[in-house]
Amino acid sequence: MFLEPHFKGQRTGWIEVICGSMFSGKTEELIRRLKRAKIAGQRVEIFKPKLDTRYDAIKVVSHDANAIDATPIPKPNKMLENLEGVQVIGIDEAQFFDNTLTDVCQKLALSGIRVIIAGLDMDYRGKPFGAMPHLLAVAEYITKVHAICQQCGNLATHSYRKAQDQSAILLGEKDSYEPRCRTCYEMGNILELK
Repeated sequence: MFLEPHFKGQRTGWIEVICGSMFSGKTEELIRRLKRAKIAGQRVEIFKPKLDTRYDAIKVVSHDANAIDATPIPKPNKMLENLEGVQVIGIDEAQFFDNTLTDVCQKLALSGIRVIIAGLDMDYRGKPFGAMPHLLAVAEYITKVHAICQQCGNLATHSYRKAQDQSAILLGEKDSYEPRCRTCYEMGNILELK
């Protein structure tokens, strides 16, 4: 489906990004915003990466077990299909999509759709993750949420990987990751190297 830009007196869409470390409430905030849009009578579609099956194959589920139905997709361009009447699109775990996600989100926003995205801003190495830095650059609204550092109790901004796996993507939970502040994250990495 080709999406026509709406310029003639019509409200334009926009991009909202919710980012932070693991266990910071990103998905919880995404679900809250999407449920409010549904309460307002807006037509909502929700997407998630097909590879994320941690809690459910077809639902977006927060760590607190709140859930909302979603469509698992392998590639961002699948979001451009069957969007007749859609006003709001939600995307969870955006860091797992390739960089074409940014162009897709721009097309959706130009066609008048509100796009709400949740994802990790940094990987376990503390580096920008996937398409997220590009999405942050083009978003009209950015919300950075924080977890609590499991070592000292300060605000956590990093996802510390406890598992020894070095692959870029490791789907895991509290057994594999914990939120840490900048200092405790660095101290953990230094201790690991010794």
